[in-house]
Amino acid sequence: MSENVKVVHPYIPNTVPEVQEEMLRDIGVKTIEELFNGIPEELQYKKEMNIPKSLSEHELRRYIDGIMEKNVSTKEYLNFLGAGCWNHYVPAVCDEVNQRAEFLTAYAGDPYEDHGRYQALFEYQSLMAELVDMDVVNVPTFDWAQAAATSIRMASRITGRNEVLLPKTISPDRLTVIENYCSPHISVILVDYQEGSGQINLTDLESKLSANTAAVYFENPSYLGFIETQGQTISKLAKGQGALTIVGVDPSSLGVLSPPSHYGADIVCGDLQPLGMHMNYGGGQSGFIASHDDITVVQEYPSRLFGIAPTVVEGEYGFGDVFYDRTSFALRENGKESVGTQTALWGITAGVYLSLLGPKGMLELGKTIMQKSQYAMDQLGNIPNVVASRFDSTNYKEFVVDFSRTGKSVQAINQYLLENGIFGGKDLSEEFPELGQSSLFCITEIHSKEDIDRLVHAIQQCLDAN
Repeated sequence: MSENVKVVHPYIPNTVPEVQEEMLRDIGVKTIEELFNGIPEELQYKKEMNIPKSLSEHELRRYIDGIMEKNVSTKEYLNFLGAGCWNHYVPAVCDEVNQRAEFLTAYAGDPYEDHGRYQALFEYQSLMAELVDMDVVNVPTFDWAQAAATSIRMASRITGRNEVLLPKTISPDRLTVIENYCSPHISVILVDYQEGSGQINLTDLESKLSANTAAVYFENPSYLGFIETQGQTISKLAKGQGALTIVGVDPSSLGVLSPPSHYGADIVCGDLQPLGMHMNYGGGQSGFIASHDDITVVQEYPSRLFGIAPTVVEGEYGFGDVFYDRTSFALRENGKESVGTQTALWGITAGVYLSLLGPKGMLELGKTIMQKSQYAMDQLGNIPNVVASRFDSTNYKEFVVDFSRTGKSVQAINQYLLENGIFGGKDLSEEFPELGQSSLFCITEIHSKEDIDRLVHAIQQCLDAN
């Protein structure tokens, strides 16, 4: 800003002339232009910046609300989209607790200024460890993709190897993040799946395993919704080559499915979003990593771990960092990974959710989802020329519906559904062209029989229309 332009902008800090003069005086210069000495003239913008006239707070809110109201959300339309962000019920207490000031505004605080946050995260870690039947759980990462990528990097450091095997059924978005995190030191190799079941092709897996394989990563349930039943065999094959087994999991399924630790997983990761988080665009995702209490594995966690310890006062306990020296907070540029802002608030939210449901609640949740998804598959499968599910494996809450024989594209069907107030399944025709005109539908505990019947009726109408 030119020193001759004295514009006070309400949304740009330090534009009050008196404030600018005080700041300049404190740092020993007379004008803002002096701060840019040494920067070539051709790189300096000399014209007046075209900053729009500021609106009042009311006018600004009205303007933004007008933009937002152009969107249609899952509050207005019936939703069957999933594919990594799912429409689960969020108990009111989850929002109530994560909006508390000591959690919501406490940015990377310390115990003396951040009362209760360390304990809350320790309690979350304890509850999550019980759910996945592991000993160690980290303070959450950004999302499942980062948790998976970090788990793979951990495995590479532990084994000293630089290849990882992943199934071709993995989410393309998640795969992109993993490849980015692993590049250029770790090679990502994809393993074929069985055409009929979607299960990992064990013959192809065995042929690609080698002395350079750091880990085999797979997901259960898979991105395409089916349950991988060969976990024990996959783990045995991996360990036969000295590789680790990493399993990505939807935690909402663990009330009805065995945790990956029971079929040989060395590291478990996944997304916390099903545990009390709304489907916020660009937010509400939060990844976790879990393992056994093995010092070789624990020392490779880049993220923070909170523990409990007795204090000098009899019967009193404190909460704080465990093995802090392994993190980039302590090691800085020499850290195994740079760890910055994490999603601790969502960890606290997941802790509230798990404490609210408990083991019986998680069992009921899992059973309800499976029963409703089975009903949806049965009803969709009764529509002529529609195949639901595309794979003959058991599904959890998502499943692939194949419309290839109907003569209509998924895009056309979804457009019809949209016009009738329904978000249809995720179009898979570009991500998995070998599946033809298929889409990924998601059913959770929030869907009623009437919701599913409405979907089936709308699809039938779409297919009957010329």
